[in-house]
Amino acid sequence: MIDGKYSFKSLFLLTTLLYIPIVKPKSKVIVVLPAYQAEKTLELTVRDIPLSVVDEIILVDDMSNDHTVEIARKFNLIVEQHTRNLGYGANQKTCYQLALRRNADIVVMLHPDYQYDPKLIPHFVDFIQNGYFDVMLGTRIRTRKESLAGGMPRYKYFSNRLLTLFENIITGQNLSEWHTGMRAYSRRVLESIDYLKNSDDFVFDSQVLFQIVEHGFRIGEIPVPVRYFPEASSINFTRSLRYGFGTVGTALKFLIRKIF
Repeated sequence: MIDGKYSFKSLFLLTTLLYIPIVKPKSKVIVVLPAYQAEKTLELTVRDIPLSVVDEIILVDDMSNDHTVEIARKFNLIVEQHTRNLGYGANQKTCYQLALRRNADIVVMLHPDYQYDPKLIPHFVDFIQNGYFDVMLGTRIRTRKESLAGGMPRYKYFSNRLLTLFENIITGQNLSEWHTGMRAYSRRVLESIDYLKNSDDFVFDSQVLFQIVEHGFRIGEIPVPVRYFPEASSINFTRSLRYGFGTVGTALKFLIRKIF
């Protein structure tokens, strides 16, 4: 039996408090743009980044000789410029170091070549913020028809499929694409893997994913439209071949560590 002048009021307040949902504090989201000769596509990319979700945008320029830096500063991005061309992997290393120093909880890596749709960033963030995954990948490989219709060269499509199949077999994963330029990482992931010891070249992307698998982090995927066009950056056949062999080598090293 409830007595006292304030008993019912107190009981009401208590039961109300019990049903108030616990709201997680908003994660600090930083988008990093590893840039090289991106003047033709940078503005398109930046304009589509949803600022309602993103707190800061960092552009690291790998010593471009075009107007990439000037355009980035026009949009008030945080700009870091290498004093010499260090390579794609080295660019990402600088990106992640800067984002972590600026207290990012979630880091979204996005190629500034407009091949990937920045408007999808909120979905990447939601999956990590709500604890479903530690890493999110934007996959361009939903169907062969869509990938080729989006302009992906046939040799890149089939090499992507073969490498992804090989990597999935080696790691036990079931990812549809290992070679995307749109990714999101929780802070814990970037603090746990030793990405600084990875290559300064394109194989950096593969090495990071193998490290993530080795640490047991959860990887999710979101389909993203395929957009290949003349202004978008793309490595040539020779560099693609080198990247492919580097990826196979990384996979075999992973397998050897796993066995022994």
